[in-house]
Amino acid sequence: MALNEVDLGSGQHGCSHYRMRCKIRAPCCGEIFDCRHCHNEVKNSLEIDLQERHEIPRHEVTKVICSLCDTEQDVQQYCSNCGVCMGKYFCAKCKFFDDNVSKNQYHCDGCGICRTGGEKNFFHCHRCGCCYGMTLKDSHNCVEGAMHHNCPVCFEYLFESTKDISVLPCGHTIHLECLKEMRLHFQFSCPVCSRSVCDMSRVWKKLDQEIASMPMPEIYENKMVWILCNDCGMRSNVRFHVVAHKCPGCKSYNTRQTRGGPPRCPTV
Repeated sequence: MALNEVDLGSGQHGCSHYRMRCKIRAPCCGEIFDCRHCHNEVKNSLEIDLQERHEIPRHEVTKVICSLCDTEQDVQQYCSNCGVCMGKYFCAKCKFFDDNVSKNQYHCDGCGICRTGGEKNFFHCHRCGCCYGMTLKDSHNCVEGAMHHNCPVCFEYLFESTKDISVLPCGHTIHLECLKEMRLHFQFSCPVCSRSVCDMSRVWKKLDQEIASMPMPEIYENKMVWILCNDCGMRSNVRFHVVAHKCPGCKSYNTRQTRGGPPRCPTV
């Protein structure tokens, strides 16, 4: 058996995040961890003093420790002492190892980190600053740095998140599981800009029927209000109804009442 084939199928090395045959020495604190996620979980826990909490600068890792022979060495795929392969997938730029190549990992120079899912299935949008699925290449709304912020629901930093992420029609991003949680609570608008996150036409038709069957009292029959449509941005003066107000432009009921009409140019 060749040295670099030793222990390839044992599955005894690594952590809950990655299967690999080495540990990393964190350049920030000098301590040894199974991977960067293990470091960040420990160093950001509630047991750590607030001023001491930090995350590992992943690209600054220079030393790894072989899990088989405990030899500390420069970052490389094969151990300089025993020759074991420390990770079937290895990225010298990210200092990243992983035996589970079924994830189809690849390095994106635009993102500056490794992604999963196969390079041919994704493209890098330089304005959004992230990789998106090819199905969105000609159809997504670009938002400057769309992925470089926290999830608007759970507040985890999206750019480096290992969870599935959904790109909303408005271009904003959110964890897929957070989006599903929103729907369970009947929340169907983007937490950032309030635009509808899915096709709401069936709901709008039901509201049409409900409003038609509920005429307002005589005192409110001629009452008019200004509304702003969250879906198309149109400002309109519409007839007041206690249930909802329909945008005359895009026919959406995702609207909000405002204090006045569109702003006018000042006179001189």
